Amino acid sequence: MIVVTRITLCLLLGLAGYQVGASAPLRDWFRHPWLYVAWVGLVVVGVLLGYVLGGIGGRLLRTRLKAIERAADRRSAAELTVGALGLVVGLVAAALAGLAVAQLPVVGPYLWIVVVLIVGYVFSRIAARRHVDILRLVGVRSRGSSSATTRLIDTSAIIDGRLVDVVRTRFLSGSIVVPDFVLEELQRVADSTDPRKRARGRRGLELVEELKVSSNGGFAVRTTAAGQNEPVDARLVRMARELGASIVTTDYNLNKVARLQEIEVLNVNDLANALKPAVLPGETMRVRVVREGKEYDQGVGYLDDGTMIVVDGAGKFTGQELEVEVTSVLQNPSGKMIFSRLPDEDGAPRP
Repeated sequence: MIVVTRITLCLLLGLAGYQVGASAPLRDWFRHPWLYVAWVGLVVVGVLLGYVLGGIGGRLLRTRLKAIERAADRRSAAELTVGALGLVVGLVAAALAGLAVAQLPVVGPYLWIVVVLIVGYVFSRIAARRHVDILRLVGVRSRGSSSATTRLIDTSAIIDGRLVDVVRTRFLSGSIVVPDFVLEELQRVADSTDPRKRARGRRGLELVEELKVSSNGGFAVRTTAAGQNEPVDARLVRMARELGASIVTTDYNLNKVARLQEIEVLNVNDLANALKPAVLPGETMRVRVVREGKEYDQGVGYLDDGTMIVVDGAGKFTGQELEVEVTSVLQNPSGKMIFSRLPDEDGAPRP
């Protein structure tokens, strides 16, 4: 980009210097031979000025093009297409309105340009923001091209970890969209003073990178307007309504609220209910007991995805890593809980 800009400006400014020198009358060239030297100097100055300005302009242009590319990556194909059509309609409307504005004395021609730019921007902006409703008017949504292909990912679904495996197996198709406020919530969890929360937040950020690599229908991080104080769940529901997208989550309350507003929800826990559990009764696993349970002599530990494990007879082994035997698995739409016990009859941990 810098090279192309420099070559273009060198040619243009060099040609401008040539034209300035050629504008001198022919008789002056015979009277003042030094004009030939000045003519060549103008061309050289124009080329050098083009080289310098081309480097600066090329860097600025490259930065702006990269910003445009990043902005396009955060928008769906439907939004870009409808926004472009809105720009065309806006330019046509601005041209019709500009006929009257152009008749104004003095400022008419200049004001006409301003009207065209403002009206074109407003039309394209409105069309892009309301592209779901516009597509619904022409029946596009009824064919499932919007809601079936856009998946908004909730924080709970990212931290859960199972979503990455679902995407890898291609059981979840469509474009994966992670809102920026979800990433901000993950960052706040990763910066928590609680070591367990901090580990889950960092694991969630790593899983976002894996989602980006594994997604088969595209991946995008969608930015929103700054300064909004709504809760994350409310912003997620509003965005899903605007985009006509579905929400992927493991949050039981978000699941209920979204369904009440007729938004499609894909609950990873519902998918787990239809499949075999990750652990079966009788299997052994190692878990670190982090605190005592509610009942007498119970210990509580957690898996990497936050699943709670209740260990009978481990209340006195807080802070130790034990090998336990799974007795039952409780799975419901609000999450999963594993009940286990120490494998030895005397209640001592197995080394």
